[in-house]
Order: sequence, then structure tokens, then C-alpha cells
Amino acid sequence: MTNSRRNFIRDAGLTASGLAVLPNVMSSCVSASDKVVVALIGCKGMGFNDLTAFLKQPGVVCAALCDVDSNILNQRAAEVEKMTGKKPDLYEDFRKVIDRKDIDAVIVGTPDHWHCLPMIYACQSGKDVYCEKPLGRTIEECNLMVKAAHKYKRVVQVGQWQRSDPHWKDAVEYVHSGKLGRVRSARAWSYVGWKGAIPVQPDSEVPVGVNYDMWLGPAPKRPFNINRFHFTFRWYWDYAGGLMTDWGVHLLDYALFGMNQYVPKSVMASGGKYAFPTDAMQTPDTMMAIYDFGDFNIVWDHTIGIYGQNYGRGHGVAFIGEYATLVVDRNGWVVMPETKSTSAKADFVPVPPQGSTGKGLELHVKNFLDCMKSREKPNCDIEIGAHIARISSLGNIAYRLGRQVNWDGDKQSFKNDAEADLLIKANYRAPWELPKI
Repeated sequence: MTNSRRNFIRDAGLTASGLAVLPNVMSSCVSASDKVVVALIGCKGMGFNDLTAFLKQPGVVCAALCDVDSNILNQRAAEVEKMTGKKPDLYEDFRKVIDRKDIDAVIVGTPDHWHCLPMIYACQSGKDVYCEKPLGRTIEECNLMVKAAHKYKRVVQVGQWQRSDPHWKDAVEYVHSGKLGRVRSARAWSYVGWKGAIPVQPDSEVPVGVNYDMWLGPAPKRPFNINRFHFTFRWYWDYAGGLMTDWGVHLLDYALFGMNQYVPKSVMASGGKYAFPTDAMQTPDTMMAIYDFGDFNIVWDHTIGIYGQNYGRGHGVAFIGEYATLVVDRNGWVVMPETKSTSAKADFVPVPPQGSTGKGLELHVKNFLDCMKSREKPNCDIEIGAHIARISSLGNIAYRLGRQVNWDGDKQSFKNDAEADLLIKANYRAPWELPKI
């Protein structure tokens, strides 16, 4: 499928309404009455939160855990045994997990640079996949992951769980109703006030129990540094894309969904290490990106070390209309009428503030399990996850180049811009390489 505006809107609309169905031709489908056997690859952070949500669902069994840090692996194994009464099998190499024929689905909870290969290998082996966001670290990886999911006819849910949280969809429906009037700007932001600087640390010996070469995998060979390991990997270009890909995929996804347009004409970005200029992070602690769609724009804004309190919310999406502005975050949404502007509508009647179920992740996991049985597209299927990972990457590429970039969604390349095209590529370290799909 191309990323033309028409095709993407069509498919995204079908997914949201639950009408798009994958061909029911898989020999390894899970029947409605069967238990679902899952394995987790990457156990430290969000991956284990995902697994916990899976184990709350009836009929789910955890057969295996995989991690390159045996300290984390043993800790999580004990927690799973406490939850379920059974200790899962433990692995250091994810390929041994994928080789098991008794596993129906894998959860990929690794750092971003390790999303692509386990996801594709799992699809090739006939397993469905729940993959943490962002889908891939690079645009090239995202495109290959889409091809794999389609070729092997697998159900893939990307961990953008807001796609399953009802109040987010309700907010978008309100935007689509036209009650805000013409929306000429949407804004998405994440102000991470709890996080401070990362002090520069010297390289050191690899901790006992860690297979560091396997942790690096396809990323460039570098000495071990604690700042690049576990949670803080996300602040380094080798492995991730900073706040733009960490939070941006959640929030920009809904900005696009609400505006019902998906391919910008151009992207500009500006920012830097304004808060902590001498700390160890590579990715910017302060950044703004502007996505121009011709008749409106979407602005991304992030900063670390302050909350900012845009509309009284540290994160969110705002749709700025003629008659009112709708603001939505993980706690709910509110409509704020224009009262003094030239476009104010005297008879505008806002809805009362709307709250959240607080169960977005659980609903997202349930949707994935249901789709494993029905073979329908899940709420955040491979197309949605790949598209927003690309969009977030465009913002980072514009930032790293320090200039405007122009994207051709149909060709999956930049327009007459060889320098920018280089940043699409994955560039894996040998012996790892991208599979041929």
C-alpha cells in the first residue's frame, strides 16, 4: 500500500470502524475457545507492563521470557511465577523463542533499534505480534515491517494504546462533527517536567549478566556506557529518536487522525539542548516541528525539565477551531469556546468535560487478542503504527539537517533530497542485516 492521502484515510477509517478484515487464510489461527500462548522479548520496561496486561485477560499463558540482561530476566521470571503460579522458560536469544511452535504471539518490548528483526522473524514463523511503539527506528525498517505483516498475513498491534481508549476516539468524532468550525491548526506537545539532566558518565565494563553485544545487535559497536543502557537508550540516535518518537507517536497520531489528513507537504524543525546543554543526551531536550499541509499545520512541541502546562496539561493534543478549541490528553477532553474573537459563535454550546476509562492499555491488549481470533485489523494495526513512526522520523530528520524537508509519501522518499534520503536507511552492523521480504 502506498502512503497516499486517499489510501491512508480510507484504511485508517476502516480500521477505526472495525470493518477492515485480513484474509482468513492462516493455518495457525487461534480459535475462539483456545488459550493464547505468549512470549515477551525485552522485559525491563513497557514490555513487562504489556505482559502484565496480557495476563489479566482470560486464557492467556506466558510460556517464555527473553532478555539480554539475566538480572532483569530472573527478576521478571519470579514476578510472572508469582502472578501465574508457573515459571516461564527463559532465553537470552530471541530467535530461540520465535523458533518455538507452541507460541501464538510475541510481545516485542525491546529498545527501538531491536523492534524490526524480532517482529519480522515472528511474522515469518507464523506468529502474531504486539510491538511496542515506535514501530521502527527508521523509515526503511517501518516499510519492511509493513511488507512482512502483509506477506505473512499476521495480526500486528502497535503499542499506541490510546487508539483503544474510548475518550480519544470520542474527541476525534467531535472534531469531525464540525462543531469547532474550521480547524486551521492542531498542536501536540509533551512537557516532561519530572526528568532532569543525565550526567556524563565514563565508559565502563559490561555489567555481570549482560550480553552487551546482543544488546547492541544491529546498532554501531561502542564501548559500554550506562547512559546508553536500559531506559535512557531513548536519548541516543543509535537506538531511538528522543521525545519525538517516544511521545510523538502517541500524540501526533491523534493530531493527524483528528485532522483527517496524513501526508504533510513539508516539515521544519528547530530546537536543541537548551535545558541541559552539557549533559549526556544526544537528542534535543527542547524542540518544535511544524508539519505543513497546505491549508493548516500541525505543531509538535516538547521540552524536558519543565511541565509548561499548555492548557493546564503537561501533554496533549489541541484542535484550534473558529468557534472553540478541543484539548485532549490521557485524562479526558474539554471544549473551550471562543468568547472574544471575531469568529466567536454566540450560540455555541460546549459539551461537559469528558473523562477517561483509565484502561487504555488493557483495552488495547484485549483488542489484539480478539483480532488474533477474528483476524480483523486491530485498532493500531501495522499501517497506522508505521505511518506515525515515519511522520515522527520526518520531524527528527528536519531537526538533524537544520532545514525544511519535503516528503513524497507515494515514493517513500524525500523530493530531490539525497542528503535527507540517507537518514531513511537502517544501516545495520554486521552480521545483522535486514531480511529480504
